[in-house]
Amino acid sequence: MARPLRIQYPGAVYNVTCRGNERRNIFQGDDDRKGFLRILSQSLNIYAVKLHAYVLMDNHFHLLVETPLGNLAEFMRHFNISYTSFFNRRHRRVGHLYQGRYKSILVEKESYLSTLSRYIHLNPIRVHQFEKGDPIKKVEHLYHYPWSSLPGYLDTGKREVMVDYTFVLADYGGDTPKGRAAYGKQLVADIDEKLDIKSDVFGQSIIGGGDFINWVKESFLESGESREQPSAGKIKHYRQKEAILVLIEEETGKNLETLKSEKGNLRRLTMDLLYRHGGLKGPEIGALFDVDYSAVSQERKRLRERVTHDRKLEDLVCRLEDALSTIKI
Repeated sequence: MARPLRIQYPGAVYNVTCRGNERRNIFQGDDDRKGFLRILSQSLNIYAVKLHAYVLMDNHFHLLVETPLGNLAEFMRHFNISYTSFFNRRHRRVGHLYQGRYKSILVEKESYLSTLSRYIHLNPIRVHQFEKGDPIKKVEHLYHYPWSSLPGYLDTGKREVMVDYTFVLADYGGDTPKGRAAYGKQLVADIDEKLDIKSDVFGQSIIGGGDFINWVKESFLESGESREQPSAGKIKHYRQKEAILVLIEEETGKNLETLKSEKGNLRRLTMDLLYRHGGLKGPEIGALFDVDYSAVSQERKRLRERVTHDRKLEDLVCRLEDALSTIKI
C-alpha cells in the first residue's frame, strides 16, 4: 500500500492520529494523560497551531488541528518526541512509543470541520463494551468522558484554553447556550446514525468536496510542488516576518537594529513571534540578531518563564498576537 500523501500549506486543517507501537497503550494512567495535554498545549503555542478538537484513548489519540503557518510536520515531530521522552522517563523505558509516523487527513475546513469534530468526540464509544450498548448509556459516557474536548463544547465551565470552540459552534448558531445544545443534539443523532467518515476520505489523505479535492490535486499534486512544504508557505513566512517587525516598532518604537543591541523581554518576544508567527527557524532568527541559534531557543524559553509572572508583558504579547491575526496574507 502506498504511503498517504503529506500536503502542507498555510491554513491547512488536519485530523491527526497516532497509535501505540504494536497497538500498545500510550497512557498508563491519568498522570500520563495530564502530561500529554500539558505538552500538547506547549507545542501548540510554540508552533502557533490551533486545536479544534481532541480525544485521548488508551492506545491512540486524535487531534483536529489548523496550521496557519503550514507547519504540521514540525509541530508533530516536536510534540511526539516530547511526549515520548516524557513517557519513557516516567516509566523507565526506551525505544519507540508510536506505531510509525502519525497519520494525517487533510480536511476542507468550511464543509467538514464540524463533522470531524463530532467523529473525534464519538471515539470513546467506539470500543467493544459499547458495540451493542444502550444509547442513553453511550451519551452519558461521552458527556462524562474526561479526556476529550467535548465537555468544553457543551459546558463553558469545562473549557480549556488550548481549544478553539468558536468555528465549529458557528455551524450550530454560535457559541451560545442554544448553539452548544444544538451541537449536543447532533452528537446524539450521530450515535443513532453511526457517523463514519471512512467512505469520504479520498486517497487515504483528503476529506472534502469535489472542488476542494480538485484544488488540492491541481495545487500540490499535479504542479510538482513538494508534498512536505509548498512554496506558498515560504512566501507567507517572509511577508509575516516583515509584518511582525513593523508591528513591534509601531507598538514599542524599537526597530530591529535597536533590538539587536538590547537585551531583555522585548528582544525575546520578537524572537518568539518570528518563530511562532513568522515561521522562521532558529538559525534564521539567530542570523537576524547576530547570535547562535541555540541562544534563540534559550531566549524564547526565558520569555515563556517571564510571561507567567509579568502582567504587562502578557498584555503586550496578547496585543501583538491579536494584531497579527488580522493581517491578511
